[in-house]
Parts: sequence; C-alpha cells; structure tokens
Amino acid sequence: MGDWFAPGAGLFLGILVRPLSIYPIAWHWSLAADGHEVFFNRTPAATNEARMQIGIDSFAAAYDDRSLAISASDRLRNLIEQIERADQVGLDVFGVGEHHRRDYLDSAPAVILGAAAARTQRIRLTSAVTVLGSADPVRVFQSFATVDLLSQGRAEMVVGRGSSIDSFPLFGLRLEDYDSLFAENLDLLLKIRENEHVHWSGRHRAALTGQGVYPRPVQNPFPIWLGVGGTPQSFARAGALGLPLMVAIIGGETRRFRPLVDLYREAGKRAGYGPDRLKVGVHSPGYVAPTTKEAADDFLPGFAGAVNSVAKERGWRRVTRADFDDQLGPDGALLVGNAEVVVEKILRHSEALGGIERISFQMNASSLPHAKLMQAIEAIGAHVAPALRKRRAGEASTHERTTL
Repeated sequence: MGDWFAPGAGLFLGILVRPLSIYPIAWHWSLAADGHEVFFNRTPAATNEARMQIGIDSFAAAYDDRSLAISASDRLRNLIEQIERADQVGLDVFGVGEHHRRDYLDSAPAVILGAAAARTQRIRLTSAVTVLGSADPVRVFQSFATVDLLSQGRAEMVVGRGSSIDSFPLFGLRLEDYDSLFAENLDLLLKIRENEHVHWSGRHRAALTGQGVYPRPVQNPFPIWLGVGGTPQSFARAGALGLPLMVAIIGGETRRFRPLVDLYREAGKRAGYGPDRLKVGVHSPGYVAPTTKEAADDFLPGFAGAVNSVAKERGWRRVTRADFDDQLGPDGALLVGNAEVVVEKILRHSEALGGIERISFQMNASSLPHAKLMQAIEAIGAHVAPALRKRRAGEASTHERTTL
C-alpha cells in the first residue's frame, strides 16, 4: 500500500476536523499509542443472521464546480429520488449524514429522511451520522421518533462524536467539552429511549425531572447504532453499551480493523451481551459500474478532487492514480468495481472482520452526476445485493449442517 492510507496517516474529506475523532468524513488511525498493532483474541464471531444488509450513505454534498452549479433544491430532489430508487431495487437501508458547511445540504438529516419516508415503502432510513456531541438529545430523539412514525417503523440513528467541528462554534459549544458532551448526550439519549418520563442530570444541560419526551417511536427499543472511526475507546464503549457498531473504513486495509472489532465484541461479551446485540456494519466509499475500469474511471476524478482540496490546505501530498489503484486491490477499503469484484471484496472484508451484518456504500464523495448514481444504485440492487444474500445464505446452511 502507498503511504496515502498508511496507518498513522490521515485522509480527510472535511476541513475543520478534530484529530482522532473519526466519523464519517475524516480518517486518522492509530492501532496503539506507541505505534504498534494491538491484537486481541480472534475467536470467530457468531453472525446474527445469514442475510447481510446492503445500503447507501449520502452527505448531500457537492465537491466540484459542476455539482455546485446544480441548485440546492434540485440536489435535494435528486437525493430523494436516489432514496426512492434504493427502496424500489430492494436495498435495506439509506443513510444521510450531518454537516454544517456550504458544500453540504445535510444539516437537518431528519427532515430529509422524513421526506423520504413519504416516498418509500420498505427501506430503513438512518442518520450517517448524527453529531450527538453538539445536539440536544431530546430534540434528536423527537425528530427521529417522528421519522419512525412517518415511515411506520423504519427509522434508525447512527450517532457519533463527529470529526467535523463546525457545529460546535455554530451552536455556542466549547471544543474543550468535545468528549464529555458526547458521553453525556449519549447517556441521556439512551435514557430517553428507555423511559417515556425521564429523570436525568448532567453538566452540560438542564436536568430532566420526570418530563415526558414525545412523540414515542413505533419501534421499541428504537434502533441506535454507534458510529466509530479508529479510536479504541469508541469501540469499547459501543460494546459495553451493547450498541450495534458502524465502522467508517475509508482507507487502508480493512483487515487491520479486526483488533478493534474484536475489542468491541470482547467488551460486549464482558458486559453480558450476546451476538444478537453486537452487530457490526461497515461504511466505505464505493461505486458499481458494468466494468471495473469504468467504475474506477468514473469514481476517481471526483473522489481524488475532494481529497486533494483538503490535502492542498494541509500541506499533504496529492492523491495519485497509483494510490487509488492500491485501494482497488483485494485488501483496500474502496468498494469500486463491477458487481462481481465488489461482491467478492465485501465477503473478503466480512471474513477479515469476523463477520459483518451491514455494508453501506458512500458514493456521494465522488461528485458523480445524478444519472450515474441512479445507475449504480440499480446495479447494487440488481446484482450485488442478491449475490451477497445468496452467498451468505449458503454459508449459513453449510455451517448449520457441519454443526449438527
């Protein structure tokens, strides 16, 4: 691998970024503070079900002049059409991020997902991610409970600390409280999920003394995933809380995240949670076209442009085609290619991580035209998803026979 994605290096698709706070648009990884890899017990993880969920994530972003020339209104209409098409072709989940910058239109993801709820029938609708450290957990819960009601029980949240810090000064919050705000807000959010009337107190927010939080969602408990990057403490926290894990792997070799995923599973096991609670999902840049060459040629210019715009500001070297091709290799994080190549890569990544229950493609970073994104969604639904489900079902059947 080239040093573009080497451990300890950084890849950023955002600008105002807090180092080592990695989800979903920033990437810093450090497997150990001393620079050495840390390996945990690699006992194979039991999967919750044979069927892997396949989804798409979008930041409603425009990174180049052509994309920015499209009106904000039309870009959001296009996004709703993409979610609707993902539903029509049988994908399982669609996620919308949260950013507070000019190039992004996802500052209010629950509003976008609410609009999508009225246009879809089956697909699950989630944030990707909710920046919980700068949000009021009461309002977050109310917003997504409303989406759950509109969608008749199809809403979810992926919550994380967030790497982009724009929301902190925007909402009058101190960066010194970055970590404590997230921990406290997560505690309150989970308390609200468990209790209609909430008794809670903390440092950063007025206490709740039995007030009711409404509306209540259709789903009980409401699904909340924890979004993480490369910080071991975040993996351990998700396991200790028994929350499903969504890992942002946007560079490097996916297999190198196995020690962190093992840490999550071990923490969950120690806390008394079974495999049915300890689900693992992966969010990675991806794109599917009829041929791998076409997919790479389509995806690289916009993706490299987004990365290089930040690299220029920070004095990093530019991303080259050789760097990109490294990531297209068998162990690289990018899920870019024809359907067969992408299916094999996802299965390889799942095996390397001890089994995953969800994979989400982030295509928006490439600034591809709406028509290209729609074609890719159709290809994922028509070819990638059925092949993955068939292979996973076959593996589960074989495992069941060999254990009887």
